Amino acid sequence: MTNAPPNRLLLDRLATPLGPMLAVVDETGVLWGLWFTDDESEPKFLRSLRHRHGEPHMANDAALATVRQTLGRYFAGEIAVLREIPWSAAGTPFQQTVWAALTRIPAGATVSYSALAAMIGTPKAVRAVGTANGANPISIVVPCHRVIGANRALTGYGGGLARKRWLLAHEGVLLPEPPPFP
Repeated sequence: MTNAPPNRLLLDRLATPLGPMLAVVDETGVLWGLWFTDDESEPKFLRSLRHRHGEPHMANDAALATVRQTLGRYFAGEIAVLREIPWSAAGTPFQQTVWAALTRIPAGATVSYSALAAMIGTPKAVRAVGTANGANPISIVVPCHRVIGANRALTGYGGGLARKRWLLAHEGVLLPEPPPFP
Protein backbone atom coordinates (compact mmCIF):
# COMPACT_ATOMS: atom_id res chain seq x y z
CA MET A 1 0.00 0.00 0.00
CA THR A 2 1.29 3.44 -0.90
CA ASN A 3 -0.26 6.82 -0.42
CA ALA A 4 1.42 8.65 -3.30
CA PRO A 5 -1.14 10.14 -5.67
CA PRO A 6 -1.27 8.51 -9.09
CA ASN A 7 -0.45 10.38 -12.27
CA ARG A 8 -3.44 9.10 -14.21
CA LEU A 9 -6.46 7.14 -13.05
CA LEU A 10 -8.42 4.73 -15.19
CA LEU A 11 -12.09 4.15 -14.44
CA ASP A 12 -14.36 1.32 -15.53
CA ARG A 13 -17.70 -0.16 -14.59
CA LEU A 14 -17.76 -3.77 -13.45
CA ALA A 15 -20.67 -6.18 -13.31
CA THR A 16 -20.93 -8.18 -10.07
CA PRO A 17 -23.55 -10.49 -8.58
CA LEU A 18 -24.46 -7.60 -6.26
CA GLY A 19 -24.83 -4.97 -8.93
CA PRO A 20 -22.51 -2.63 -10.77
CA MET A 21 -19.31 -1.28 -9.29
CA LEU A 22 -16.89 1.40 -10.36
CA ALA A 23 -13.22 0.47 -10.26
CA VAL A 24 -10.36 2.95 -10.40
CA VAL A 25 -6.77 1.90 -11.01
CA ASP A 26 -3.61 3.73 -11.88
CA GLU A 27 -1.65 2.87 -15.00
CA THR A 28 0.34 0.23 -13.13
CA GLY A 29 -2.80 -1.63 -12.02
CA VAL A 30 -2.88 -0.45 -8.40
CA LEU A 31 -6.47 -0.18 -7.22
CA TRP A 32 -7.41 3.29 -5.87
CA GLY A 33 -11.17 2.94 -5.62
CA LEU A 34 -13.90 0.32 -5.77
CA TRP A 35 -17.52 1.21 -5.04
CA PHE A 36 -20.95 -0.24 -5.59
CA THR A 37 -22.89 2.22 -7.67
CA ASP A 38 -26.44 3.23 -8.16
CA ASP A 39 -28.11 6.45 -9.20
CA GLU A 40 -27.40 8.08 -5.83
CA SER A 41 -23.91 6.82 -4.99
CA GLU A 42 -22.14 7.17 -8.33
CA PRO A 43 -22.12 10.99 -8.40
CA LYS A 44 -20.81 11.06 -4.81
CA PHE A 45 -18.05 8.60 -5.70
CA LEU A 46 -17.02 10.58 -8.77
CA ARG A 47 -16.99 13.89 -6.83
CA SER A 48 -14.76 12.36 -4.18
CA LEU A 49 -12.47 10.90 -6.81
CA ARG A 50 -12.17 14.22 -8.68
CA HIS A 51 -11.54 16.08 -5.43
CA ARG A 52 -8.69 13.78 -4.43
CA HIS A 53 -7.12 12.94 -7.80
CA GLY A 54 -8.59 14.96 -10.66
CA GLU A 55 -10.64 13.68 -13.56
CA PRO A 56 -10.43 9.91 -14.13
CA HIS A 57 -10.24 8.54 -17.66
CA MET A 58 -12.76 5.93 -18.77
CA ALA A 59 -10.79 2.93 -19.93
CA ASN A 60 -10.99 -0.77 -20.44
CA ASP A 61 -7.40 -1.92 -20.51
CA ALA A 62 -5.07 -4.53 -19.03
CA ALA A 63 -4.66 -2.67 -15.73
CA LEU A 64 -8.40 -2.92 -15.13
CA ALA A 65 -8.63 -6.46 -16.53
CA THR A 66 -6.58 -7.84 -13.64
CA VAL A 67 -8.89 -6.30 -11.05
CA ARG A 68 -11.95 -7.47 -12.99
CA GLN A 69 -10.63 -11.05 -13.23
CA THR A 70 -9.58 -11.22 -9.59
CA LEU A 71 -12.94 -9.91 -8.38
CA GLY A 72 -14.63 -12.46 -10.64
CA ARG A 73 -12.65 -15.21 -8.90
CA TYR A 74 -13.68 -13.78 -5.51
CA PHE A 75 -17.36 -13.83 -6.43
CA ALA A 76 -16.90 -17.38 -7.79
CA GLY A 77 -15.77 -18.50 -4.33
CA GLU A 78 -12.00 -17.95 -4.23
CA ILE A 79 -12.24 -15.64 -1.23
CA ALA A 80 -8.49 -15.38 -0.54
CA VAL A 81 -7.70 -13.85 -3.95
CA LEU A 82 -8.51 -10.38 -2.65
CA ARG A 83 -5.00 -10.27 -1.19
CA GLU A 84 -3.60 -10.43 -4.74
CA ILE A 85 -4.97 -7.00 -5.66
CA PRO A 86 -2.45 -4.22 -4.97
CA TRP A 87 -4.18 -1.16 -3.59
CA SER A 88 -3.54 2.30 -2.34
CA ALA A 89 -5.78 5.04 -1.04
CA ALA A 90 -5.39 8.70 -0.26
CA GLY A 91 -6.28 9.38 3.34
CA THR A 92 -5.05 10.69 6.65
CA PRO A 93 -2.45 8.68 8.55
CA PHE A 94 -5.20 7.52 10.94
CA GLN A 95 -7.40 6.38 8.03
CA GLN A 96 -4.43 4.56 6.51
CA THR A 97 -3.88 2.74 9.80
CA VAL A 98 -7.53 1.69 10.01
CA TRP A 99 -7.64 0.56 6.37
CA ALA A 100 -4.46 -1.48 6.76
CA ALA A 101 -5.96 -3.13 9.86
CA LEU A 102 -9.09 -4.04 7.90
CA THR A 103 -6.98 -6.14 5.54
CA ARG A 104 -5.80 -8.19 8.52
CA ILE A 105 -9.33 -9.36 9.35
CA PRO A 106 -9.47 -12.82 7.79
CA ALA A 107 -12.28 -13.82 5.47
CA GLY A 108 -14.97 -15.60 7.45
CA ALA A 109 -14.30 -13.47 10.52
CA THR A 110 -15.76 -10.25 11.80
CA VAL A 111 -14.66 -7.71 14.38
CA SER A 112 -16.50 -5.00 16.24
CA TYR A 113 -15.60 -1.35 15.94
CA SER A 114 -14.20 -1.46 19.47
CA ALA A 115 -12.08 -4.51 18.63
CA LEU A 116 -10.78 -2.75 15.53
CA ALA A 117 -9.90 0.31 17.63
CA ALA A 118 -8.02 -1.96 20.04
CA MET A 119 -6.24 -3.68 17.11
CA ILE A 120 -4.67 -0.37 16.11
CA GLY A 121 -3.78 0.61 19.65
CA THR A 122 -6.48 3.26 20.15
CA PRO A 123 -9.17 1.50 22.19
CA LYS A 124 -10.98 4.74 23.04
CA ALA A 125 -11.20 5.90 19.41
CA VAL A 126 -14.19 3.74 18.49
CA ARG A 127 -16.10 6.55 16.76
CA ALA A 128 -13.03 7.73 14.86
CA VAL A 129 -12.42 4.14 13.73
CA GLY A 130 -16.03 3.94 12.57
CA THR A 131 -15.65 7.18 10.62
CA ALA A 132 -12.42 5.99 8.99
CA ASN A 133 -14.02 2.64 8.20
CA GLY A 134 -16.92 4.45 6.53
CA ALA A 135 -14.49 6.54 4.45
CA ASN A 136 -12.81 3.44 3.00
CA PRO A 137 -12.63 4.02 -0.78
CA ILE A 138 -11.90 0.40 -1.70
CA SER A 139 -14.91 -1.78 -1.02
CA ILE A 140 -14.45 -5.56 -0.63
CA VAL A 141 -10.65 -5.55 -1.16
CA VAL A 142 -10.21 -3.44 1.97
CA PRO A 143 -12.91 -5.39 3.78
CA CYS A 144 -14.82 -2.80 5.79
CA HIS A 145 -17.83 -5.13 5.48
CA ARG A 146 -16.18 -7.38 8.10
CA VAL A 147 -16.76 -4.80 10.84
CA ILE A 148 -20.03 -5.24 12.69
CA GLY A 149 -21.62 -4.00 15.90
CA ALA A 150 -20.48 -5.34 19.25
CA ASN A 151 -23.82 -7.15 19.55
CA ARG A 152 -23.16 -8.85 16.14
CA ALA A 153 -25.71 -6.58 14.49
CA LEU A 154 -25.00 -5.37 11.00
CA THR A 155 -24.25 -1.68 11.01
CA GLY A 156 -23.73 0.81 8.20
CA TYR A 157 -22.17 -0.11 4.90
CA GLY A 158 -21.80 2.22 1.91
CA GLY A 159 -23.07 -0.50 -0.42
CA GLY A 160 -26.12 -1.16 1.75
CA LEU A 161 -26.77 -3.69 4.49
CA ALA A 162 -28.17 -6.31 2.09
CA ARG A 163 -24.84 -6.34 0.23
CA LYS A 164 -22.90 -6.44 3.50
CA ARG A 165 -24.95 -9.44 4.67
CA TRP A 166 -24.40 -11.17 1.31
CA LEU A 167 -20.63 -10.55 1.38
CA LEU A 168 -20.32 -11.90 4.91
CA ALA A 169 -22.38 -14.98 4.08
CA HIS A 170 -20.29 -15.47 0.90
CA GLU A 171 -17.18 -15.47 3.09
CA GLY A 172 -18.67 -17.99 5.52
CA VAL A 173 -19.85 -15.75 8.34
CA LEU A 174 -22.93 -17.20 10.00
CA LEU A 175 -25.49 -14.51 10.74
CA PRO A 176 -29.07 -14.98 11.89
CA GLU A 177 -31.55 -15.61 9.05
CA PRO A 178 -29.96 -13.80 6.11
CA PRO A 179 -32.61 -12.58 3.70
CA PRO A 180 -31.94 -13.06 -0.01
CA PHE A 181 -30.37 -10.16 -1.85
CA PRO A 182 -33.13 -8.25 -3.65
